[in-house]
Amino acid sequence: MANNVKTVGLLALLGGIFVGVGWLFGGQQGALLALGIAVVFNFGIYWFSDKMAIAAAKARPVEEHELPEVYSIVRSLALRMEMPVPRIYFIDAPQPNAFATGRNPRHAAVAVTRGIIDMMSYQELEAILAHELSHVKNRDILIGSIAATIGAAMSFFARMAFWGSMGRRNNNGAIGAVAAIAAVVIAPLVAMIIRMAISRAREFEADRSGAITTGSPLVLASALQKLERGTARIPMDVGAAASTLFIADPYRALSAKQRQKMRFSRMFSTHPPIPERIERLEEMATGIR
Repeated sequence: MANNVKTVGLLALLGGIFVGVGWLFGGQQGALLALGIAVVFNFGIYWFSDKMAIAAAKARPVEEHELPEVYSIVRSLALRMEMPVPRIYFIDAPQPNAFATGRNPRHAAVAVTRGIIDMMSYQELEAILAHELSHVKNRDILIGSIAATIGAAMSFFARMAFWGSMGRRNNNGAIGAVAAIAAVVIAPLVAMIIRMAISRAREFEADRSGAITTGSPLVLASALQKLERGTARIPMDVGAAASTLFIADPYRALSAKQRQKMRFSRMFSTHPPIPERIERLEEMATGIR
C-alpha cells in the first residue's frame, strides 16, 4: 500500500512539474499545450509500448510445445492472480533475465531468456514469473511508460520553449532568463529522479506481490541471488527501449571501458539494488514487513 501511495504522489508531482514548465514559458496557453503534449505522447505509449519493448529485446513468440514449463507456470499464476494468460516470448540469450510488458492484463506479454530457463529451478522460475505478472496486474508497465514519456516530453518542451523565447524580448530581464535556464536544466533532471523513484517503488511492490502469490519470498530471494551473479558475468545485447523492463539490469556485464562511459547514467538506475530487494524479502519471510 505504501508503494502504491508513493507512486500516485510521484506521478502527480511529475505531471505538475510538466504543466508548471509550460506555464512558466507560455502562461495558461503554455500549460494547456504542455498538457496536450503529455496526453498525445501517453496515448502513443499506451498502444505501442509492448511492441517497442518486444522488438528491442529481440524476442520471438513461442508455442506451448516449445516452452511447456513456462506455459504451465504462467497459466497457473494467471489463474491464481485472476488475470488473462499473457502472450509468451523467448529471447535466445545466455544471460538469465525476464521481463513483462503491455498496457493492461488483457494486452500483456512475458519474455524469458534461455539463460533464466537453464539456471532456475521450477520454484525459482515460478517466483520470477510471479514477479513479472505482478507488474502486469498492477499496471506497472503503463505507469512506468507514462512517467518516462512525461519526462522526455518535459525535456523536449522546455528546450523548445526556451529557444523560442530567445528570439523575442523578455520583459523580466535577467531574472526571467535565469528562470528559463533553470527550467531547461533542472526540470528534466527532477523529472528523471522522480521517474527513477517511481520505477524502484514499483519494483519493490512487484517483489512483494509476487512473493505473496507464490507464498515463498525466500525462493524469490534465491532467484534474485542467481540473477545477481548471472547478469554480472554474462553480457546481453538488448535495446534501450526494453532494458529498464527486465527484472535485473541486463547491462551489468559490461567491460570496464563501457562501465566508465555509463557511470553517470547508472547513478539513475531504474531498479533498486538486488541485495536490498533480497533483504526486504528476507524480512517479509520473518514477518517484519
